[in-house]
Amino acid sequence: MVAPDLVVEVSRGDFLLVTIFLGGGAAWLSGRAIASTWRGYRQAVLYAVLLGCVVRFFHFALFNGTLLSWHYFITDTAFLIAVTTLGFRAERAKQMATRYSWLYRQAGPFGWREKSNG
Repeated sequence: MVAPDLVVEVSRGDFLLVTIFLGGGAAWLSGRAIASTWRGYRQAVLYAVLLGCVVRFFHFALFNGTLLSWHYFITDTAFLIAVTTLGFRAERAKQMATRYSWLYRQAGPFGWREKSNG
């Protein structure tokens, strides 16, 4: 069992509000926006790291969390990178299936596959 203070610095409600709801929502939308303009995945990761800095600041400014904590910054940012990746892949799969419909079909919410010629 993971000790509660290894993931959540302030209260669980504050963590859910700032990191999961606000940060996760912004990460999902950022990933989709970057993919929709055909930018690379590296840019999505860069924006997720910047969003991790913003989430850390919100924890500090609103709930008296620690501003300069590598542990909690990495925890928040890892979650945000994961959500950004999901948003990026969902949008890119949709793009590939709709814009190149003669070559690809969507294979699940996050992938695409070549159409068979049969």
